[in-house]
Amino acid sequence: MAFKLFDYNSAGKGVAKRGPEKKPFFKFFEIFGRKFWKLIEINMIFVLFCIPVVTFGPALAAMTHVMRKFILEQPCFVFEEFYTAFKKNFKQSFFVGLVDVVCIVSLFIVFNAFFGAQKMADENYIMMCLFFGTGAIVLMMHFYIYVEIVALNLNLRAVLKNALFLVFLGVKRNFIALLINMVLVTIIVLFLPFSALILVFAPLSFMCFATVFICYPVVQKYIVNPYYEERGERNPELPEEPDESEAVFVDRGGSEEAVRSVTKTHGKVIK
Repeated sequence: MAFKLFDYNSAGKGVAKRGPEKKPFFKFFEIFGRKFWKLIEINMIFVLFCIPVVTFGPALAAMTHVMRKFILEQPCFVFEEFYTAFKKNFKQSFFVGLVDVVCIVSLFIVFNAFFGAQKMADENYIMMCLFFGTGAIVLMMHFYIYVEIVALNLNLRAVLKNALFLVFLGVKRNFIALLINMVLVTIIVLFLPFSALILVFAPLSFMCFATVFICYPVVQKYIVNPYYEERGERNPELPEEPDESEAVFVDRGGSEEAVRSVTKTHGKVIK
């Protein structure tokens, strides 16, 4: 019986064009590492476009568009993509952004009112729980609102309706994204006013990147993929499945002919 551990005469599968898809955890940090300085650049561009507070929505939509390009690993020229998305999605995102600014200010006022009081009645505790519960749902809807605006061709009513459904369809991912966002926001608040300087460079784009990376697969699963399936097509955003029949390097497995020595002749050498 031949010992096959080091058998160089049997053919192997070869090297495929595309390896297996990485696990999300490792893929996240791989993309994050490659795009780290780009994320800082995007954060600075976002702050620049947000100097008038009323442009918060379009600037966030533009940043979301760039993050979607990153996680899909598509070619992206940061400023050009940001500016194009800022103009293209201005109308819908402008309205959503105004509502967001009003909600943020209202949340800050209510938060101070609840916790500024020395003693609260039981009814106030119930109202506080309802208020923050509703606020959490609205916040998680925003994980999808801006992604839908930049990725889908839908009216605003359909965008909001889908976002509400996706909050309950992607509970696990939404909880992870919410936890990451709350941790980063808490760190920023705890280290004010020093953390205000850091806002120009990093945390906003980091939160956006993490949120889009975690939640965009939910949009793909429940909206984008079914759309293509109804048309009998495959979603072009999904990674290509590896095809072992199309290998870049094929193991010949000893089928090569032996190289024979060639008699040297004097002649011209072509380099």
